[in-house]
Amino acid sequence: MKLEDITKLVKMELVGIDGNAFALMGAFSKNAERQGWSEEEIGLVLDECRSSDYNHLLQTLIKFTE
Repeated sequence: MKLEDITKLVKMELVGIDGNAFALMGAFSKNAERQGWSEEEIGLVLDECRSSDYNHLLQTLIKFTE
């Protein structure tokens, strides 16, 4: 599976979460797991978050949340 294969979104609010990168990724991970995402899907998104800078992390999380 590739990141491009993921078409679903996690229902969550990014606003109001501690702006720390680890807090954001943790909140995404917990919500995604509760909503039936596989470990592989979550891992792909988190790997992409970690692949660059903080702005890239935010843009990646925005892309996969609603």
